[in-house]
Amino acid sequence: MLYGLLLQCYFLYMVKNKYSLNRQVHKVCTCLFLLIFIKNFGCNGYKENELNTILEESLLFQLGQNSLYSNHGFWYDLQSKDTPYSINNRMPSITLESINDRDIFWKKIKNRLEAINSDRLSQGQKINYRIFNRIVNEKINEIKFKSFLMPINTDSGFHTGLIRIQRAMPFHTINDYKNYINRLNDFPRYFDEQITLMKEGLRQGITIPHSILNDYELTISAHIVSDPEMSLFFTPFNKIPKNISKNDREKLLQDGRQVILNSVVKAYKDFFDFFISDYRKGARKTLGAAEMPNGSEYYQFKVKQYTTLDYTPEEVHQIGLNEVSRIRSEMNAIINEVGFKGSFSDFLNFLRKDKRFYVKSADALIKEATFIAKNMEGKLPSLFKKLPRMTYSVLPVPDAIAPKYTAGRYVGPAPGSNASGRYLVNTYNLSSRPLYNLEALTFHEAVPGHHLQISISDEMENVPYFRKGLYIGAYSEGWSLYSEWLGLEAGFYKDPYSNFGRLTYEMWRACRLVIDTGIHAFGWSREQSIDYLVSNTALPLHECITEIDRYISWPGQALGYKIGELKIKELRQFAKNQLEDNFDIRDFHDVVLWNGSVPLDVLEDLIHEWVKSQKP
Repeated sequence: MLYGLLLQCYFLYMVKNKYSLNRQVHKVCTCLFLLIFIKNFGCNGYKENELNTILEESLLFQLGQNSLYSNHGFWYDLQSKDTPYSINNRMPSITLESINDRDIFWKKIKNRLEAINSDRLSQGQKINYRIFNRIVNEKINEIKFKSFLMPINTDSGFHTGLIRIQRAMPFHTINDYKNYINRLNDFPRYFDEQITLMKEGLRQGITIPHSILNDYELTISAHIVSDPEMSLFFTPFNKIPKNISKNDREKLLQDGRQVILNSVVKAYKDFFDFFISDYRKGARKTLGAAEMPNGSEYYQFKVKQYTTLDYTPEEVHQIGLNEVSRIRSEMNAIINEVGFKGSFSDFLNFLRKDKRFYVKSADALIKEATFIAKNMEGKLPSLFKKLPRMTYSVLPVPDAIAPKYTAGRYVGPAPGSNASGRYLVNTYNLSSRPLYNLEALTFHEAVPGHHLQISISDEMENVPYFRKGLYIGAYSEGWSLYSEWLGLEAGFYKDPYSNFGRLTYEMWRACRLVIDTGIHAFGWSREQSIDYLVSNTALPLHECITEIDRYISWPGQALGYKIGELKIKELRQFAKNQLEDNFDIRDFHDVVLWNGSVPLDVLEDLIHEWVKSQKP
């Protein structure tokens, strides 16, 4: 306001004295004014523009480097135009040379970000700056610690997610299908480059541990088919639009069958042979991340990356122990409530074996999950003021990946694609899928958990594209674990066994803090880790084993859930204490969700600012 007034006075004075003012004085006054104006307005505008330029350049660079699963809203516009970024007809390059190019690029971006005084940015741009600066630093560190030499973990890998390219591509025209065929034709080159990186990982001792690789080849062999129409990659050819002529349709079908047999199956077969003959045999025999080159420093980076806070492994471990103790007390109270006679271990065995807690068919499990989700949807208006438009469906986990897959997972569409989300429920080995866990699982993965949070992120307005579809684990998983607890306020978990299941899931996440740090910082064995999870949760043994193997292969990732939930609860209590009778849980939830996925320190600042704005 002060400088706006100065601007008005200056021009009024100049108009009034335009004929009498000494020319030299005129020049001096003008220069002084321009300096003041630029300092207080121009520099800010420049910094805002520079940040926007950096964000745009970075986005286009990433699309040019890796277009596999673009999560950016204008991807559908770019890929339909004849631009350097119309690259949905090939796979990305992941050679050591291309990785070095990325390293150089991100370090240059880091230098440009450091040249911006973020204090002079607008409030919205400060948030963009803080989030993007963190992302850039993480990209640089991922390359520094050579994470690219381990492109697989215990339940997934570079080869398992490729089916998702179908959801990030249009299939409306002949050219769309040709792009897809060309991309499939590029599979052998892409797989060869991944194998080359994994060979280098074997040489340097940067691999997934040998002890968790049993049966991993099943995730590869599932795609080695003799009938191309049985391949998951053939799915788009079953949905060729009717506006494509019969002759062109037949040609596309023929080309699709051929490329799957000659390129897709070949690529998976080559990877299968390498995995069996070389990788599994040569994988490191140690367990924790600390056992790899620069392992302790690498794990500290992972702790910070996945919690978004400056915790040490020791601090996280202690938080986990404290939470395990608290939750155990609540579990014991429920055991007393139902009148069970026996030890805690006896009660867990009872839950694992009693047939009343298990269904007999996959359809029955899907029906139960759908029923729970629909009931929760009816409760959402009492917890939120603004709800997203996106829908979702409840589906079984595909058979090809189910044996090593977790109990359930939400898979969102590419933002801007107008597709629906999918809540995947694992129906493999039904004797390990208890109903008493299903409410908590559904609230976590569907509503009010991942589906709600991801849908809202897609519908945010006036934010850069990089923030749409952005996944920050401590926030996203923290919100979903908080959502499990939120079910209590919505009137669920009325059955004590179901409430015990909720506590089992919470205990599971608390145990993760203890076990993940135990494995990667304190030298815990696989057996010790399994025993700890089995003795503290009602999770079936099969699920305990798959979970432990996941923590081993994915250092730090399991930490974000509980740390994020604790932070959201802490901020909620802070807001409630500050606002007292003016506190509205719906407003609090809207602030948490409608700013998108953010680091926990940014979320804390957002809540504190909101609380200030609500005070009289």
